[in-house]
Amino acid sequence: MLGRQGSKLRRALLWGDVRGRGLGMWAYALNRITGIGLVVYLYLHLIVLSLLAQGASGWDAFIALAKTPLFLALDVILLVGLLIHGLNGLRITLNALNIGVAAQKQLFVVVIGLVILLGLTGAVRIFTQ
Repeated sequence: MLGRQGSKLRRALLWGDVRGRGLGMWAYALNRITGIGLVVYLYLHLIVLSLLAQGASGWDAFIALAKTPLFLALDVILLVGLLIHGLNGLRITLNALNIGVAAQKQLFVVVIGLVILLGLTGAVRIFTQ
C-alpha cells in the first residue's frame, strides 16, 4: 500500500516539473492560472465594493490606497492576466472551430506578443494617469 501512495506522490510532484514541457502545456497552464486569478479578483472586488456601505469616508480611504504604486502594480498584473486569459481563450475558440489548428503554436506566440505589447502600453497608461 505504501508503494502505491509513494508513486502517487511522485507523480504529483512530477506534474510541477517544467522540463520537457511543450508550448501547449504552457498555454494550458497560463489559461488555468489566470482563470483562477480572475475568480479570486472577482471575490476581492466584491469585498471592496462592500466599502460603499461604510459611506464616503471608507470609500475615499480605499481610493487613496488604490492610487499607491503597489496597487497600480496590481492593476498591471490584473490587466496582463485579463489579456492572457482573453486572448488565449480566443485562440482556443479558433482551434475548436477548426481555424488555425495547424498553426496553434504560432498563434500562441502571437498571443504572448500581443500580451506584452498591450500590457506594456497599459502599464504606461496606468502609471502615468
